[in-house]
Amino acid sequence: MRAALDAAEDAARAGEVPVGAAVVRDGVIVAVAANAPRALSDPTAHAEMRAIRAAAQALGTDRLEGCDLWVTLEPCAMCAGAIAHARIARLYYGASDPKGGAVEHGPRFFTQPTCHHRPDIYNGIGDREAAALLRDFFAARRED
Repeated sequence: MRAALDAAEDAARAGEVPVGAAVVRDGVIVAVAANAPRALSDPTAHAEMRAIRAAAQALGTDRLEGCDLWVTLEPCAMCAGAIAHARIARLYYGASDPKGGAVEHGPRFFTQPTCHHRPDIYNGIGDREAAALLRDFFAARRED
């Protein structure tokens, strides 16, 4: 989670919503990414999507079986779909997202009967630091 939190801090410094993600296989970090929709003019450039793409490229496969995804914020529906399609084995995330999350909130993507792959899910890891990054980021925006 440390690598994902560091990436989230990088995103905040770049003016992006502070979310970071890391893909790990066999204890080795394969890819790390930060949110970058604004910088890349790409609404799909969420940290999870970027990390999954980079890991697939690095491993030369479209299925990340045996890989873990560590992300600082509960994934949205788009990212949950990508996690399922990539066959991520385990999802670890920090802060819950009652507004935009799709794992424990909203559509609860992985509980749907149409979901073809369900990772093992572990939440609340690094949640205080992840939530503080988000709170501070949005508080600073309201002050401006």
